[in-house]
Amino acid sequence: MRIRDIRATTVTVPLEAPLRHANGCHWGRFVRTIVEVETDNGIVGLGEMGGGGESAEAVFRAMKSYLVGHDPARLEEMRFLIANPTASLYNNRTQVLAALEFACLDVLGQAWGIPVCDILGGRLRDRVRFATYSFFRYPDPRTGAGEVRTVDQVIAYIREMKRRHGFTTHKVKAGVFHPDHELEIYRAVAAEFPGDSLRFDPNGVWSTEQAIRFGQGIEGLRNDYLEDPVYGLTGMRRTRQMVRVPLATNTVVVNFEQLAANALDTAVDVILLDTTFWGGIRACVKAAAVCETFQLGVAVHSSGELGIQLATMLHLGAVIPNLSFAADAHYHHLRDDIIQGGLMRYENGAIRVPDGPGLGVRLDRDKLREYSELYRRLGGYPYDQDPARPGWTPIIPNDRWADPNDDRPVSIPD
Repeated sequence: MRIRDIRATTVTVPLEAPLRHANGCHWGRFVRTIVEVETDNGIVGLGEMGGGGESAEAVFRAMKSYLVGHDPARLEEMRFLIANPTASLYNNRTQVLAALEFACLDVLGQAWGIPVCDILGGRLRDRVRFATYSFFRYPDPRTGAGEVRTVDQVIAYIREMKRRHGFTTHKVKAGVFHPDHELEIYRAVAAEFPGDSLRFDPNGVWSTEQAIRFGQGIEGLRNDYLEDPVYGLTGMRRTRQMVRVPLATNTVVVNFEQLAANALDTAVDVILLDTTFWGGIRACVKAAAVCETFQLGVAVHSSGELGIQLATMLHLGAVIPNLSFAADAHYHHLRDDIIQGGLMRYENGAIRVPDGPGLGVRLDRDKLREYSELYRRLGGYPYDQDPARPGWTPIIPNDRWADPNDDRPVSIPD
């Protein structure tokens, strides 16, 4: 079996409402690049990568000169072929490698008639638990619905997600407003859902002193962890010395060199494994094994997935023994998906690991065409800009907070 063709299609899929974060905003949609790897015996494997457009599609076209004729089972050789660590200093293809690895694993599973998790050692669990991923949200410009800004709106949103999907862990995505205001919100969530676990993520925009003050202010709550309160291992280490809440990251430990540094001098307690950021599912499995050895916690991170990447997260969650926390997912903010059957379903706060061969999901060609055409009409959006604050620039550490009383409607092209 040999790779015959590689195709990439950029899509944009609508969200329920624009999602605000510490460094900008998702402008009411996700932009993703869908990758197809076709073999000479007609099997098509699926991959997915964040972002897209002509530049991303051109990168995957360029990979054909590397990979056409390559055996999709030789995944380690593919890793060095297109993402050699030294060459990557000049041309980092980690996320490209991840999308191609997803597709090759999907090919192998289909060829062998087994799910990807069986290739990776066999499933330990049939379902993966997820957390409420609660963002501050602008109202949908078309309907005026979906805003999450005030304390009452955050609590109402989490309550609805708990009712609809069964979540018992709640993540507050923050770093948008002043830390004192967000501390008030987080404490209110803890009081409203006393039997559930909590986590908080300001995307690394605080100073170390702000992080220590906030962290000490949440000691005693049912915290899973405080995620990326500051940016950098040194700041995380200083915060950890002063705060009795586990710290987690998906930004400062995203490769094995950083993981080794953290193991030798611990700054982070919980490593959030992202199948894209780490360069594939297999890299995350390896990282989980290192974390198991050093007694570091792990969880599955979300970088804004559609159904293909969600499937990779589920297969990862199925096989790692030390998955002691609910996974994150942006998935419940989506209005639709590009896989057959539409959006996967949550059941009691969890999603079932696909049983079919490979990743267990297949493309809905009509949806792929629809959202590819939508991307061509709308184009991309500046992830690191806020549509309601023109001229605003996010800095780290931040002192340019949004006004929680500003309820002006936001205008976003649609």
